[in-house]
Amino acid sequence: MTAGVDLGPKTQAIASDEDVVRVRQLVRTVAVAVKLSLVDQTKLVTAASELARNTLIYGGGGSAEVTVVEDGRRRGVRIVFADSGPGIADLNLALTDGYTTGGGLGLGLSGSRRLVDDFDIQTAADTGTRITVTKWSR
Repeated sequence: MTAGVDLGPKTQAIASDEDVVRVRQLVRTVAVAVKLSLVDQTKLVTAASELARNTLIYGGGGSAEVTVVEDGRRRGVRIVFADSGPGIADLNLALTDGYTTGGGLGLGLSGSRRLVDDFDIQTAADTGTRITVTKWSR
């Protein structure tokens, strides 16, 4: 426990716009508890918001699991976004700046990747998409 916050893994379902807000709030709370800088908190919350929205819109809903991680010298926040949607047909194209299928700015995946320290994506038509991001304390 840090500052009265339970730092165990927490899972938030993503089935509505309100759930996207809940993911942002959860990520912010955990990022503050592990003492990420304000800049890093903002980067992580922004990435989480984009990825949660993608989970809802393109994956048909899913979940976000937020976990505090340590590597021996620093702490961080890891978030796993998972859905059972159709997967991403062309991952390289989807990770290209400016690419969009939804009429937006096209910065969701590529922008999120730049905002975090570690970014991993697994996607397939038969299993959906799983994106894991981690932001480490400095």
